[in-house]
Amino acid sequence: MIDTHAHLDACAEPAPVVVERARVAGVRTILAVGTTIAGCRAALAIADGAEGVFAVLGIHPHEAEREGDRLDELRGLLAQPRAVAVGETGLDFYRDRSPRRRQRELFEAQLGLAAELGKPAVVHTRAADEATADVLAGFDGTVILHCFSSAALLSVALERGYYVSFAGNVTYPNASDLRLAATRVPADRLLAETDSPYLAPQPVRGRPNEPANVIHTLAVLAETRGVDQAELEAQIEANAAAAFAL
Repeated sequence: MIDTHAHLDACAEPAPVVVERARVAGVRTILAVGTTIAGCRAALAIADGAEGVFAVLGIHPHEAEREGDRLDELRGLLAQPRAVAVGETGLDFYRDRSPRRRQRELFEAQLGLAAELGKPAVVHTRAADEATADVLAGFDGTVILHCFSSAALLSVALERGYYVSFAGNVTYPNASDLRLAATRVPADRLLAETDSPYLAPQPVRGRPNEPANVIHTLAVLAETRGVDQAELEAQIEANAAAAFAL
């Protein structure tokens, strides 16, 4: 199994401990995500030191005001062999920790970087469906909608062929809308993630999340879609390999 989105540098325990526990659980591949330049360096260092770990590097929309002028540094980090995608990038109009104009400028710039380097873009969007769809309309590369929670974006994702990644919140009792969305995503565009250490799935809810727990999200996705869990696991692994050129 693969966890396509984990903030290993934010986990309470050292990355080697978390990675080893994931392997015991059958999670052989983890994509470690950076959201600041320092976080990107940390993600790369983890990926360089652990088999089966790769890095997704970007500047989060929350950091647009503070780090939006550091794209040259990001470009250099993305040139490293273990870096497989740009992100997470996008728009967050829910918390508005950076001005919306700066968020959009940074989002557009990172999509330009993804196009330049031929890498997929991992997209964070919250309370910004229309603006996110508008910006992405100008990007021809591979898009992964991370931690999907915007039902209004589903039709756009389906029309444009985006990958849709579900996290632990799809397992929550009140998340029927997300489970319905999960049934509509084509089999070859479905991904799963933990977003560790956040959004622990229902069986371990209330504890810090970690990559080993992606198996719980997989189980709910398989049940929701009415397919064999092992079959879905193989499909998600194949999807991730295609999306991230693993």
